[in-house]
Amino acid sequence: MTSRVWFSAAEWAAMKLPGMPGTSRGIQQRAQREDWLRDEWRDVRWRERRGFGGGFEFHLSLLNTFQQAALLHQIGAAVENRPTDGLWQAYERQKAGPKEEAARRVRILQEVRTLVEQGAGRLEAIGTVLPRHGIKSRQTYYTWERTVATLHPSDWLAALTPHRIGAVASADLAPDAWEMLKTDWLRPEQPSFEACWRRVQSVGAEKGWTLCSSRTARRRLLALPRTMRTLARKGEEALRHMYPAQERDRTCLHAMEAVNSDGHKWDVFVRWPDGTIARPMMVGFQDLFSGKMLSWRVDQTLHASLIRLAWGDLVERYGIPLACLMDNGREYANKIMTGGTPTRFRFKVREEDPTGIMALMGVEVHWSTPYSGQSKPIERAWRDFAGDLAKHPAFAGAYVGNNPLAKPENYGSKAIPLDKFLRVVDGAITEWNARAGRRSKVAQGRSFDQVFTESYERSASLIRRPTPEQRRLWLMAAEGVSVNRVDGCLKLFGNRFWAPFLHEEIGHKLIVRFDPEAVQQDLHVYRLDGAYLGAAPCVEAAGFFNKADATSHNRARTQWKRAQRTMLEAKRKLDIADVAAMLPDPEPSEPIETRVVRGAFPTNGNAALKAVPAGAREPDHDMETILTNIRQLWPERSSEGSD
Repeated sequence: MTSRVWFSAAEWAAMKLPGMPGTSRGIQQRAQREDWLRDEWRDVRWRERRGFGGGFEFHLSLLNTFQQAALLHQIGAAVENRPTDGLWQAYERQKAGPKEEAARRVRILQEVRTLVEQGAGRLEAIGTVLPRHGIKSRQTYYTWERTVATLHPSDWLAALTPHRIGAVASADLAPDAWEMLKTDWLRPEQPSFEACWRRVQSVGAEKGWTLCSSRTARRRLLALPRTMRTLARKGEEALRHMYPAQERDRTCLHAMEAVNSDGHKWDVFVRWPDGTIARPMMVGFQDLFSGKMLSWRVDQTLHASLIRLAWGDLVERYGIPLACLMDNGREYANKIMTGGTPTRFRFKVREEDPTGIMALMGVEVHWSTPYSGQSKPIERAWRDFAGDLAKHPAFAGAYVGNNPLAKPENYGSKAIPLDKFLRVVDGAITEWNARAGRRSKVAQGRSFDQVFTESYERSASLIRRPTPEQRRLWLMAAEGVSVNRVDGCLKLFGNRFWAPFLHEEIGHKLIVRFDPEAVQQDLHVYRLDGAYLGAAPCVEAAGFFNKADATSHNRARTQWKRAQRTMLEAKRKLDIADVAAMLPDPEPSEPIETRVVRGAFPTNGNAALKAVPAGAREPDHDMETILTNIRQLWPERSSEGSD
């Protein structure tokens, strides 16, 4: 930035500015014609030149926008005007009326300047423009000119905005009283303003506080930011709802590209086959693109097997989706469904954990935000079911209300049999999918069924179908089980399972997949890395004195042992005698001189003290060594021996 805004007539003439005379004399004549040297503009738009030669200098604001741009281009610098940030901030705070008045004043100044540039005299231009805009006093126009005299035309709008002169004096309120009022009012109990103000008045009377009127105090409280008031009085959950929810575009998807799932507890009493009366829990999978409900299962509680069965129905009927948006509940973040997913929010991920069904199928799992219905589109379906389907005429008397305070008069008077409940729900979901007039961006008046079918047929080549091996993944539940180190059996739910291949896995942890409703059927056994080993049948626990079962078991064991012996003989081509015959005969070795050391034992006298037979070799031990050994063996007789 440069602070140079004053120039002589000769300097402007040398710059050859557009629309300006090219001589110093021509610029001086224009200054006289346009009355640049008025007294009220002294030191504002013109000043006496300081230095040798005298004369005048003119301010940059006398030039129009194009001339200023040409001048700045030549000197290679911008003009340093007075700070205008405050002007524009004040302009932004004004209402529409003052802003429109500022724009009218700018137009008047520009019209006068345009007429002057076209050759009209300055006084003539002012006299022509002001009456047309209803301005009677020229002093008003001159005031506007002085206001923008040193500003760039781009800042005129902010500078000419009318401001309210003076401010309404606010009644005094003691700082301590204001702090007490804020603290008392901004709390989760949400006390009324009147109660808080009465407490301030009672304390203020004792302490001599200066108080304003209650209306003024209320206005000051309501002038606090709404977000602050919401957080203090209603909590973080209410504050979170004030932030705009993310609008997710589903038009870029296709059918079965992604699904979402959640659980829903029905507000209906159901009688189960065992006589229990309880509200059923439903698990559903919904297509994200179309909104169609694809599969669902019902049980008394939400558990991993229920989710697994609903997932199996989905994959069996429509194929394997690429991604799944799931709830963050413990039932969904289970190791059966999502084991091995590193982004699970619950449980620890261990290397020995079984890989979940979705990870084995290559489904990308996304977790929704906890306690956030906006993150799961299926919540809209649950709302429809709770509002309409739960109040179906077939459920009259069994409806319990959506909260404990909304119980109907006939609460608990009836319980719907499970089979009837399932029939009604199945028909209602079918109708819900086929209902026309959906207003989503994808449906545009069509039904969920129509949208899904159209996209499903168009994207058939992109949808993966499950293999027979993959069907075992969702039809069975996975659980890490260790192989018995003795007989190679697997124990599960009190039953034992065994197959010959289990002997190769003794001491290892394996994954077994089974039907939870028939736990005595064959187990499908996998390694931890997902490799399939085979099926292991159940070894039934027979009666203790059941001779037929014992005979059958012994016969099976005999056959198994015979098979193992046959396999061993097939692998072993040589007899052990043949192996022995292949070995070379051992060569005789030379006799080795031995040294025999006899211990000294007190039998019949001291054998160590007897004379050595003729020709025998003297022992290596001397008498002192022998006596030492005797003392160690019989300390009670050592004193006698020493005598």
